[in-house]
Amino acid sequence: MQIKVLGPGCPRCQEVYKRTQEVLAELNIAVDIEKVTDIKKIMEYKILATPGLIVNGKVKCAGKIPAKSQIKDWIEEENKSG
Repeated sequence: MQIKVLGPGCPRCQEVYKRTQEVLAELNIAVDIEKVTDIKKIMEYKILATPGLIVNGKVKCAGKIPAKSQIKDWIEEENKSG
């Protein structure tokens, strides 16, 4: 599984990163989360606002901080299909 948090490193981006780490720990899934801060790389995902959360190459959210329950659903969904 591949997870990326897109954003310049602002507090909102850091919160998405932290919540994602917490969910992975709760699910006992070992995955490296990549922080993408390069604006050109962020633009490749065609999101209009950061933070963005990408799971297995799919944009799961952009421009908001998702609830941990939502992040958990996305990770479980991708973990089953992967």
